[in-house]
Amino acid sequence: MTGPLAGRVALVAGASRAAGRGIAVALGAAGATVYCTGRTTRSTPSEMKRPETIEETAELVAAAGGTGIAVPVDHLDRDAVAALVARIDAEQGALHVLVNGIWGATTMEWNATVWESDLDNGLATLRRAIDAHAVTAHFALPLLIRSRGGLVVEVTDGTAGYNATNYRVSFFYDLAKAANLRMAFALGHELAPHGGTAVAVTPGWLRSEAMLDAYGVTETNWRDATAVSPHFAISESPTFVGRAVAALAADPDVARWNQQSLSSGRLAREYGFTDVDGSRPDAWRYVVEVQDRDLPADATGYR
Repeated sequence: MTGPLAGRVALVAGASRAAGRGIAVALGAAGATVYCTGRTTRSTPSEMKRPETIEETAELVAAAGGTGIAVPVDHLDRDAVAALVARIDAEQGALHVLVNGIWGATTMEWNATVWESDLDNGLATLRRAIDAHAVTAHFALPLLIRSRGGLVVEVTDGTAGYNATNYRVSFFYDLAKAANLRMAFALGHELAPHGGTAVAVTPGWLRSEAMLDAYGVTETNWRDATAVSPHFAISESPTFVGRAVAALAADPDVARWNQQSLSSGRLAREYGFTDVDGSRPDAWRYVVEVQDRDLPADATGYR
């Protein structure tokens, strides 16, 4: 294998689809060996009821130039996560990149107050978005810090600045995404003495498989969805955030970002990569300057 991440080992927790899949494939394209974990497999679908699987992700990693290894793991299962890390240690002897991209919320009650929300569903969302990340970090970081320069990426939705002053669609969603931001800050504090770095990374309006399905479009004709949601013009593919994480992982000076909240758009300006269409969508600047001000949708100057 060749590429800036040749010889590096990554674990992408939550690699079945969306940002997790985009990140896993981009790491593979840079030459990494990528362990792709999740609960949706060809033989055992999760309650998400989506067709994407971790096996498909691993195959895409290999097609991109890396080594993809699919491992079914429920990251709330402590024994399963411990066994996963032990396997990585036995097979590779190191872990250089951990991407905590687990989400797994089956139903989101948008714009519902905490008292209007289904409590069981809300608490299950927090377990997937917070507890599963903590379990994974607990077992994976002792292996990661054995090699100096390790990177942890907490995948979230929204920058620290934006989320600090804006309510994010529901109590449970708001809390989950804020927690991921704070996890990166706390992990960065704990990793720094060992030469490690932790950051939070957010995509913009992500053209995930589920989002494309919701609009009845594909990655090829996604712009047709702007007829329904004009601000979808600022959307980005999962490849874009994948390239953001791959650029961070390949940066020998990545520690300068420690504990920070970063967006795919900001990292594209820093590292010079583009989305699959050659553009550099800057969704979070667009949200503040156009969408939240109720201005007409116009992505000119933002991609």
